[in-house]
Amino acid sequence: MLKIAYHSIYKHHLPDGHRFPMAKYDLLPRQLIYEGTCTEANFFEPTPIEDVHVLRCHTQEYLTNLKALNIERREARKIGFPLSKELVERELIIAQGTIEGCVYAIEHGIAMNIAGGTHHAYTNHGEAFCMLNDQAIGARYLQANGLANKILMVDLDVHQGNGTAEIFQNDPSVFTFSMHGKANYPFKKETSDLDIALETDTQDALYLATLKDILPKLIAQEQPDFIFYLSGVDILTSDKLGKLGCSLEGCAARDRYVLQTCHDLQIPVQCSMGGGYSPEIKTIIEAHANTFRLAQDIYF
Repeated sequence: MLKIAYHSIYKHHLPDGHRFPMAKYDLLPRQLIYEGTCTEANFFEPTPIEDVHVLRCHTQEYLTNLKALNIERREARKIGFPLSKELVERELIIAQGTIEGCVYAIEHGIAMNIAGGTHHAYTNHGEAFCMLNDQAIGARYLQANGLANKILMVDLDVHQGNGTAEIFQNDPSVFTFSMHGKANYPFKKETSDLDIALETDTQDALYLATLKDILPKLIAQEQPDFIFYLSGVDILTSDKLGKLGCSLEGCAARDRYVLQTCHDLQIPVQCSMGGGYSPEIKTIIEAHANTFRLAQDIYF
């Protein structure tokens, strides 16, 4: 059975007019159940993560200050959300959802998180709607518990996974691959193990050809025993923050290729949703829902 991390706290109240589409975290599971892709049994509700797991990726000082809401004003502005106890608890729950998803993925081949993909969170600070790096935490959890040795991060959000690159910059046991928009945030990028920076308005054919050329070679080269997939849907041409030119069909073809590859090679994969900022919420929901539909189609 496909297991999906979800908690009602994922939909966090934001000030009116905030550009982050928080409603998607409520609407997406509703849509998946309504259309019959999932039932209530597919979802599990994580609890807040234990500090020990967070501290494999983030500093004690940062975690302590985050929990105490003692973040410098300039650093807090970088995060992009008004800080609150509930917001921090939300982040702790999302990270635990990804950890539990890792275990389910080993058991079932794949697991999903309705939220997550917080790849802009660094060792000692957060930025761009990210405070704790859920997939980095998941990777360290797997290694610490002897569940995986070599891990491949496949980050296909339109924005470079700068925090993930920084966390694993000196760690050859985790290979970081980010394929993103060249002209997008972050404007000062970190160095992943492999960065592919796509030109503005890159469309389906070139996007998919590039991915299909790179991913098999990477897997053959690195021989990972676990893959994390960050399936951001901000590659869409409609995305306000994206600058690429992919269609809904192209985005779904991307997901199908990544998931089919993981399935065929029998490499467990944990998927976090990442970004999506199209003006119409229905476009965001449809693009994210495709990832879950494909997971069900390919694996179950």
